[in-house]
Amino acid sequence: MIGYDAGMCGRFTLRTSPTDLTEMFRLLHEPLWMPRYNIAPTQPVAVIRETAGGREFALLRWGLIPSWAKDPAIGSRMINARAETIATKPSFRAAFKRRRCLIPADGFYEWKKTDGKNKQPYLIGMQKDEPFAFAGLWEHWQDSDGNELESCTIITTSANDLLAELHDRMPVILDEDDYDRWLDPRQDDKEQLQSLLVPLVSDRLRFYAVRTVVNSPRNEVPDCGEPAGEQGMLFG
Repeated sequence: MIGYDAGMCGRFTLRTSPTDLTEMFRLLHEPLWMPRYNIAPTQPVAVIRETAGGREFALLRWGLIPSWAKDPAIGSRMINARAETIATKPSFRAAFKRRRCLIPADGFYEWKKTDGKNKQPYLIGMQKDEPFAFAGLWEHWQDSDGNELESCTIITTSANDLLAELHDRMPVILDEDDYDRWLDPRQDDKEQLQSLLVPLVSDRLRFYAVRTVVNSPRNEVPDCGEPAGEQGMLFG
């Protein structure tokens, strides 16, 4: 597993069809999207933002680049942001106040050590395998030549009882009823916003071991999410 700012969500999936994404997230337009099985840091990822006309689907670079950064390479260390500190940490506090987003997914990976050298990957998702949304932040960056880049990060929190077996952190998965409040640019009550950034209850999730083909971000194939033989038993 790749280690970054918050030490958690570093690879995920979005295999859901554009039609289903449009319906679930009430998008303005059906997006151009092909199934992704192994989304990795610095790659373009789907985000959903609130605009004057409604919810917009956009592709942003995964790894938030603060507007004040001199070098965009800083984004590779900011794929995650800790829920406990985003309101005060200079890298994230402006985005937390004004540029919140949803990052749609239908699974995410975590690795667990099996012995001194090897790690077993697991795919984590909802009980019925339906899509969901991570709580995210996005940012706009521009260099001295006027080149622009938009980027994003996934917020993490402490792990629930189920996922604590794999890691002490987990990405914040928002309840669908909270999407409007999280996206609303007029909402600036830090306490109310941070009250949404809690672990999803264990009984809504499940995970199982998958094939090690997912270990390389170069592998973008359905096999990444396939159960790993006898180890592919379901947990949760």
